[in-house]
Amino acid sequence: MDLEKQPQKPVAPAEPALRASDADRDRIADILRDALAEGRIDAEEHGERIDAVYRAKTLGELEPLVRDLPAARPRAEPSQRSYVPGYAHEGEGGDPAAPADKLVAVFSSSTRKGRWRVGRRTNAFAVFGSVEIDLTEAIFTQRLTTINAVSVFGAIEVRVPENVTLRGAGTGVFGAFEVATLEAADPEAPVVVINGYAVFGAVEARPKAGRRIADLHAKMRKHLGG
Repeated sequence: MDLEKQPQKPVAPAEPALRASDADRDRIADILRDALAEGRIDAEEHGERIDAVYRAKTLGELEPLVRDLPAARPRAEPSQRSYVPGYAHEGEGGDPAAPADKLVAVFSSSTRKGRWRVGRRTNAFAVFGSVEIDLTEAIFTQRLTTINAVSVFGAIEVRVPENVTLRGAGTGVFGAFEVATLEAADPEAPVVVINGYAVFGAVEARPKAGRRIADLHAKMRKHLGG
């Protein structure tokens, strides 16, 4: 038998049930972030899809979330400006391949404030603890910043400067999820989007004159009947 004449089996397509990696989820989140910035989806739909992204376990669950969106977009030119409160522009745009920043507080507290460079994505998670994210002096190196906030018997506070656009979509389950929508006068100002949920806890985002962590704890206790 001539082995060279044996028919070749076609290469099977990627298995939809294949487990998704963190990199797969981040890739889908990037597409959704770009779609929000381009006006293809609104903040509420972006929040719903992002929530589904980080719940997805397989590639088959991820693909439908971006099926109606462009899979890629042209990269910004190197001369694209960075975004800083007060419009003091520094450096290049954020790295789209950079992993998400993480702030975790479990029976503890975690704070990020002062003059720090904000990444494209930040995941904040508070369980019987508190997370404070202060962006009032931060350096924005990209137009859109997404913060995924999950509070379970905890409190997460996000403070932004007054010259940015602030949007959000989330859910409170026996808790409070509040985002004080803010539209910047400058159409090119940074956009901060808050997604997530609060279960017997509190998530709050507002301009720098907003409530402090102590007030969020009081609100959380109110929902618990304490």
